[in-house]
Amino acid sequence: MSPATEIAQAELAAIVGAARVVADPAACAAFAVDGQAPQCVVYPTAPGEVAAVLRYASARDLAVIPCRNATKLGVGNAPRRYDVALSLKDLNRVWHYEPADLTITVEPGMKLGDFQHFVARDGLWLPLDPPGGARATLGGIVATNAAGPLRLLFGAPRDIVLGMKIATVEGKVVKTGGRVVKNVAGYDVGKLLIGSYGTLGVIVEISLKLFPLPAERATVVIAAGTLGVARDLRQSILQSPLSPARMVLLDSRAAQQATASVAERTSMGPEIWLEVAGSARLIERCRRELGELTGPAGTNAQGVDAASAEKVWARATDLHAWAAEEAPSAVMLKATLPDSTLEEFVSRAEQEAEAERAEIAAFAQLGVGIVHLCILSELRVPTLLGLIQRLRAAAEALGGVLIVERCPPAIKKQIDVWGGAGDSLELMKKVKAVWDPKGILSPGRYVGRL
Repeated sequence: MSPATEIAQAELAAIVGAARVVADPAACAAFAVDGQAPQCVVYPTAPGEVAAVLRYASARDLAVIPCRNATKLGVGNAPRRYDVALSLKDLNRVWHYEPADLTITVEPGMKLGDFQHFVARDGLWLPLDPPGGARATLGGIVATNAAGPLRLLFGAPRDIVLGMKIATVEGKVVKTGGRVVKNVAGYDVGKLLIGSYGTLGVIVEISLKLFPLPAERATVVIAAGTLGVARDLRQSILQSPLSPARMVLLDSRAAQQATASVAERTSMGPEIWLEVAGSARLIERCRRELGELTGPAGTNAQGVDAASAEKVWARATDLHAWAAEEAPSAVMLKATLPDSTLEEFVSRAEQEAEAERAEIAAFAQLGVGIVHLCILSELRVPTLLGLIQRLRAAAEALGGVLIVERCPPAIKKQIDVWGGAGDSLELMKKVKAVWDPKGILSPGRYVGRL
């Protein structure tokens, strides 16, 4: 350890306490990003400490990456440098909770599973099913604007956050928004932080809008048979009075992967999985209407028991966890597209994969315009790079964008995982210069390698 490193750690210890600055190589390795480990891990316990650490890091030009459970650390370009891992695990308290007003204020280190358990006692929940599942922290979810298929009915974190407190590199804690559902009009600066992946500031407190738990939930699977039939069914369902809570299209390979343990599975082609929520009477009406919509298409809507449905939804919404267990070498891509083009993009992706004799699985979030692609075959780097570039071109041709969420380090060295930033890059550079003028927060990880 260099003298400069020892001094930095001693001065960080003066801010948070000696026991909360860890430089053990094994502990640092747990926070590695794309093979780079920090010099130390800092564990603040209060928003003021986070701000003080950021001020010190900026003054000493130390690169900081905020994190907690590392469910999203793999997303983004490789960092240009990495000195300090800022762990928010001890910022996990509830500061304000009004069940009758459907509002709550919490710290970012609280895990989603613990949060749901806490508010469920009052018949409430946060309708989010993000990557990382119950392990994901609220801070990570908001910082990445992470959402799953429930976005169809309830929106993304950007729609649910009422206000935040943000620690800045100037050592300040800035408050934005509020903690009531109705707030003052005007532009909310906090929206800049939602989806900025920890590159502008560090979220230290979040006020959220809660929702009543549905009385009942039921899942229906529709064996579409072909992508063309799936497209027609999607259009019919979204144009009908039905209001699904979430809806996904699984292509043939994705259906095999996601439903491997589900006895009810009856087809080998693309499937639409749909969940409805509400009263028993509402669910029964939705089932009847689905039957009326699917009958003319020559398909049928089949109910799935709750336990089996939960397994499928868990796999379809937390693909990274599934890949870590069953396909550790899988490459994960995410395309955001006009919803009307989802099936066409899936078809093109299957054709491109077939040309390389590669196995690919597509999970499309219907109604919100998102397709997750899992490249399951192990390909040589040049072949894989070419396939990713062609898939990106296909997404852009349809008016969308494609990002690489998980890939070998050799690929990250040759491609910007976010793709082109377009006309917004200059504006993003100006925002970055205001919030983080020395570029110490997650340097090089975001769009345009900001």
